[in-house]
Amino acid sequence: MLDLLKATVRTIPDFPKPGIQFKDITPVLADPKLLKLAVIALAEPWKDARITKVIGIESRGFILGAMLAERLGAGFVPVRKEGKLPFSTLKESYGLEYGIDTIEMHTDALDESDIVLIHDDVIATGGTAAAAQRLAESAGAQIAGYSFLINLTFLDGQSKLKPGLTCHSLIQY
Repeated sequence: MLDLLKATVRTIPDFPKPGIQFKDITPVLADPKLLKLAVIALAEPWKDARITKVIGIESRGFILGAMLAERLGAGFVPVRKEGKLPFSTLKESYGLEYGIDTIEMHTDALDESDIVLIHDDVIATGGTAAAAQRLAESAGAQIAGYSFLINLTFLDGQSKLKPGLTCHSLIQY
């Protein structure tokens, strides 16, 4: 079934800019059986980790992240681009190939009692997931690990993540 999941992800050449081979997960999301399979498979390694919150990174990380939180019996915490959350926030900036970006999380989203799983649809260069980890730690939370539907291994994003933490992905390119 994981082979079918990988075969269902579409590659869109030159999106959003020339040279990028965008991995489009919307066909997976549209198929109820594959969607269920993805959530079950993403949750499996974490079922005994006592996760209390799942961070979902904007925007596609919200979709499976919220479903993953429900499956694990945990709460869901959205991490968004700067200026998108309505309450007071913690901020974390990170470098991109072409500049700097900033993500935010509500100040009351996590505390020292939380065990957090960080989820996004794709790990590419790893900067956003690493910034989300720093955000969670600044709130006092403990990080259990990282969850991704897709790992673009050729970009080596995993090397930017906190050493010693589990990084689980269902599909590798």
